[in-house]
Amino acid sequence: MNHDSYDNAYIGGILNSVKTIAMVGASPNDVRPSFFVLKYLLAKGFSVFPINPGHAGKEILGRTVYARLVDLPEPIDMVDIFRGSAAVPGVIEEILRLDPLPKVVWMQLGVRNDEAAARAEAAGMKVVMNRCPKIEYGKLSGEIGWTGVNSGVLSSKKPLMRQGFQSFGVRQK
Repeated sequence: MNHDSYDNAYIGGILNSVKTIAMVGASPNDVRPSFFVLKYLLAKGFSVFPINPGHAGKEILGRTVYARLVDLPEPIDMVDIFRGSAAVPGVIEEILRLDPLPKVVWMQLGVRNDEAAARAEAAGMKVVMNRCPKIEYGKLSGEIGWTGVNSGVLSSKKPLMRQGFQSFGVRQK
């Protein structure tokens, strides 16, 4: 797969199919990007499990923090990696020990490791690199346009309003 650009249908398909997310590198510091991405995804109805060995057993935004992916109490659909590119092979090793495997490995902005991505894809997982699910969700829902940013997505579809947040259909409860 070409990881230099992603079709909106590919990203939208992922965001529509995922319900549970493990966020590797989640931070309790409210000025860190992982904190506000975690907060955003929770607000959109995703079940997010923070992974951070330095804060294991504590809580971030009311969610218990786990030391490792294997410590999670239930299977997950996606692993969102908020670690440097050099840490990705180790995270992929941990992911490959999960049973069942998640559907998706997502690497945050600035995070890319083509060899690790190839291993995840060979195991049957979808991979996204150098993207943020918060930004992609906002782009596809039209929400990012509220601030005057051109998302490049045109739609005649009426947005779904839910508790003050716009949704492109991901969390319809």
